[in-house]
Amino acid sequence: MKKLGNISTAGLIILLFVIAITVMILSSFIGVVEIPFDSVIRIWMNKLFGIGDISDLRQATIAIVWELYAPRAIMGLVVGASLALVGVVMQAMVQNPLADPYILGISSGASLGATFAILIGATVLTGTFMSDWGVEMFAFAGAIGTSAFVFTLSSFGGRMTATKLVLSGVIVSSICGAFSNLIVYLVPSATGIRSITFWLMGSLSVQGFDSVLTVIIPFLICLVFFLTQLRSLNAMMLGDETATTLGVDLNRLRKIYIVLTSLLIAFVVCKCGIIGFVGLIIPHIGRALVGTNHWKLVPVTVLVGAIFMLIADMVARSFTTSEIPIGIITAICGAPVFAYIMIKKSYGFGGSN
Repeated sequence: MKKLGNISTAGLIILLFVIAITVMILSSFIGVVEIPFDSVIRIWMNKLFGIGDISDLRQATIAIVWELYAPRAIMGLVVGASLALVGVVMQAMVQNPLADPYILGISSGASLGATFAILIGATVLTGTFMSDWGVEMFAFAGAIGTSAFVFTLSSFGGRMTATKLVLSGVIVSSICGAFSNLIVYLVPSATGIRSITFWLMGSLSVQGFDSVLTVIIPFLICLVFFLTQLRSLNAMMLGDETATTLGVDLNRLRKIYIVLTSLLIAFVVCKCGIIGFVGLIIPHIGRALVGTNHWKLVPVTVLVGAIFMLIADMVARSFTTSEIPIGIITAICGAPVFAYIMIKKSYGFGGSN
């Protein structure tokens, strides 16, 4: 992180990291069961660092905090960071400030897979043994399948370009959306439609740490890889011709980036459903804070994404007795923030600020 030698930027990263951890622990305080705040802190400290004695607490309280609330909090942190990371990479890769993790049709493909599994019947398609994972399997397959289709389509007729990637994503998204609507029309099911609607709006509800590991492992792999690609991401923002002049193999890198980002988003989508706006707005917030240099932008964006997702989840669980889908919260918060950033005169997308 040599290029982050600027004290204010390094200080900002440390501050955001502390805030992210604090908000993650605070989110474990919010839930259906009211648990004293000091008990939540004690459980986290004991489980993470072995600090303190929690033998005086009820086993039910410990189980609720550590087995129910803690996995959800960690999942929120990882999902927010994942969506933000993919968003900043996508926007650099296609040189488009409106790009987000779903620009390649990943969300539409996942929606088609989930719609197919829920309304047609995952048990019939996968067998009793895999029935509990049917929706996730088909959502994952749909996300990966559409990414592969976009990858192939954008490679026809010569070298892959940013414009061809965007157009291919629009085409594939339209096709998947049409087929999803066709399934809903041909297989009317009130229960199924309610299920698919809630899934498409996103949720951080998880069954335990096994589900968290399903997302956190690919996230860490992608994070480490893209932290080695900061120079190439900066070059991409300068345009194809300039990047090529600087010795960046755009065609090869775009293929690698598409594969990795598609896999990461596929894991996120199959576990949490569709959560919009995070990958779109968080990179812009990061640029407003530290500029467009990816040496600073990537770590800041990842941390801001984690914080934003955790706060959105806390809000989603606070208003009513029944949980509001988190996708609604991210859209309500995201649209005004994005509008403000768009009209701010000091904001820029490319360049070296």
